Amino acid sequence: MLEPMISRRSLLHEARCQTCSLSSLCLPLALELDDMGQFDAIIRRRAPLKKGEPLFRQGDPFTSVYAVRSGSLKQITAEGNGSEQLTNFYLPSELVGLDGIDEEQYPGSVIALETTTVCEIPFDRLDLLSEELPELRVQLYRSMSKELRDDRRMMRLLSRKTADQRLASFLITLSDRFRRRGYSPFSFRLSMPRADIGNYLGLAVETVSRILSRFQQQNVVAVSGREINILDMQRLITLAEEEEQTVS
Repeated sequence: MLEPMISRRSLLHEARCQTCSLSSLCLPLALELDDMGQFDAIIRRRAPLKKGEPLFRQGDPFTSVYAVRSGSLKQITAEGNGSEQLTNFYLPSELVGLDGIDEEQYPGSVIALETTTVCEIPFDRLDLLSEELPELRVQLYRSMSKELRDDRRMMRLLSRKTADQRLASFLITLSDRFRRRGYSPFSFRLSMPRADIGNYLGLAVETVSRILSRFQQQNVVAVSGREINILDMQRLITLAEEEEQTVS
């Protein structure tokens, strides 16, 4: 997930759906070339976000959804008692902000984990265009459905699995997300620090480090800083599924 050093002007100029390598994974994947031009016309080009810079903050009025073009982001939701819960990570081609449609405000703050570029899609214009392009509306529904499915999978992960199984499941999910984007599913860099992974999985950072060390001793993964190499995918899958096999 390392990005080449290129200018902001270059990024803004090149951000076009017709030439984007992620168009087959993003909202316009079902559109014909002419229709893709209509979709491209409603997109607002934004300058890259720097590491730690917010895309939007919790409680901001909902106006747009965003497609991640490069880099990665995290979503943090502040609880009533002052604590913060990390609720999502976003990778290239994924949509950010869909959970703000209902209450017309963003329920969490979304922050760049590294230099990140996004395509801003004003929702009012997207809604109007999807009336003209049924394929676009279908793809929007699919994106919403995927987010609901991911939320339910996360709830099950936190409620039914041990610490080892949570981390194994997290690595498998990341591997699959990288694979679908054309990257190696076995060797990748974590853009998020271990403290963020722990917050997301409901684990202490020390627990995350201890489990990674154990996986490494078992020759399941090789870890070097944030670089992860999965050495035995089948064993990792077994570790993630063991509790499901014992729960009646």
